[in-house]
This record gives sequence, structure tokens and C-alpha cells, in this order.
Amino acid sequence: MKLTALFLTASATLLCLKGKAQEVSFKTEYIGNSGYYYLPPSEKPKEKIGDGKGSAMVYQGAVNIPLSMKSNKNNRSTTWGIGFGGAYVALNNKNFKENMVSEIMNLQLGIYHLRPLNDKWSLRASVGIGIFTPSTDFSKINFKNILGSGGIVFIRHLNPNLDLGGGIAINSSLGYPMVFPAVYVKWKLDGKFDINVELVEGLEISAGYDFNEKFKLSYAIEMNGQVALLEKDGKNVIFSHQYIVTGFRPELKFGTTGFSVTGMAGLNLYRPASYSDRTLKGVFASDNDYYFSVSPYVSVGLKMKF
Repeated sequence: MKLTALFLTASATLLCLKGKAQEVSFKTEYIGNSGYYYLPPSEKPKEKIGDGKGSAMVYQGAVNIPLSMKSNKNNRSTTWGIGFGGAYVALNNKNFKENMVSEIMNLQLGIYHLRPLNDKWSLRASVGIGIFTPSTDFSKINFKNILGSGGIVFIRHLNPNLDLGGGIAINSSLGYPMVFPAVYVKWKLDGKFDINVELVEGLEISAGYDFNEKFKLSYAIEMNGQVALLEKDGKNVIFSHQYIVTGFRPELKFGTTGFSVTGMAGLNLYRPASYSDRTLKGVFASDNDYYFSVSPYVSVGLKMKF
């Protein structure tokens, strides 16, 4: 499966899984300059696309607002809430013969519900709507830039440190409802060392060590991305921008305030950025694997839990 299709699946999953508690977060990411390549089908070598190159700045924020919460004897809550998230991407592309998208704005609003079914199972469900545009000009937004989504995930609590879940997510990115698989994995060890695998706000795999109550250092692999829906050459298309990054991630916690600062320094391993037709065939096509190569990556994030 192409990474584009994987990201659409992940995007549909995200709205299903947001909302542990009230939380506000903001993150700024810089993806360094690198060349632009095409990876042909089969085992042919990659091809450099002229002198095309580019970098990116990504700004993301999210807030979850519980409307009601009630915990049971196992400290698992029944929650209804509203989640809002947004992302803005500035793409600094140079030396491209074909016009490339230079900015992306994604805004999403959803209602989420979390409840325990019994001692071993929980349910998470959501319904939402989002705006996915190649500009920040609200006057240019039309119905084609709007997607609906929703889904339901059943989570099995195998032990206090490991949760596995699965279900379905519905996304209208192709102009009609499509059902995608939804996946949830969370694994955390006790003590100062932990391993964490999450598909909640993108894909995250990390191994960390708590030096004390205020400082933690992790090595992480993350996948994230943004999508713009637009018209090109008279056809409805999707411009997808994804990135897989890895590096060391320090986290500084400020006592019991719930405020923390997180950074990351490392490499962007793979950054696909290309157009595809807004059809099922276009999303799963094997002839549009265009990507920016390896480059430096740094990020800074702020988070506040109430």
C-alpha cells in the first residue's frame, strides 16, 4: 500500500482516537532542504527530478474539551467531548517546472466519546468534519475542500501496560464515503524505562528513560502529514504531504502544573509530496511516488494538561 493510502487511513483513525483528557498542545517543526525524486514501480532505481528541492515549516495545534467525565473503579472514564485541531504548512519549493502547492491548511472539529464496556474492553467513537485547503484564504473554501469522518474502535486492555484495538473509520476524501481499518496500539513499561507505540495523533514509536520527575529523554520515530483538496487541470485532486522523522526527543516537565516542553532533533527519513487523482484508483496508484530525500529535522512542542 502506498504511503498516501496509509496516511488517509491514519487520518481517518485520528479523529476516532482523540480525547484522553482536557489538553492543549502546540508544535512547530522544521524539515530541512533536500532534493526531489521519483521512485518508479518495480525495482527500477530512483530518479532525480531536475533541480527541484524544498524544505517545510509545519505548525500544529490541538485542544480537547471534555463536556462530561465520569470514572469507574478501574479509573477508566466515560467521556463526551469536543476536539479541535489545526495545521499550517509552508512549503518552500524551488526550481520546479510544474506548479507545486506552497501552503496547506487543515482544520478539524469533532465530537468524541469514550466509555469502558467492562473490565477488559473499552470503546472509542467519533464523528467530525474538516477543511483541507491549499491556502489560508477562507473566501476560496468550497464544499470540495470539506471532508466528513467518523468511526468506532474497540480496545482490549490486555494488561495495565498494553492496549490493543481495532475497528472501522469512515472518510469522504474521495468524494464519497469510504471505510478504512482503524488501529490502536499502546504499550508502556513500568519504571524509568518505557516503550511506547501509538497511532493516536499520527504514528509514534518511542523508547524513553525518565532521569527524574522533570526530565525524560526518548528516541522516537514519528509519522505525520497534511492533505489539500483542490482542482488541477480541470480535475479534482489530492495533494498529500507526509513525513517520517526520527531522532532524540527530550521532554522537560514543570512540576505538577501539567505544563511540559518537548523538542526533537534528528532526520527526516522520507517526505512524499505529490498530487493524486481524487479517485480510488488514484489514491492506490503506483506511478506517483514522488518524494523529498533525507534532510535535517528539528521541532519544539508545548503541552498543557488540565
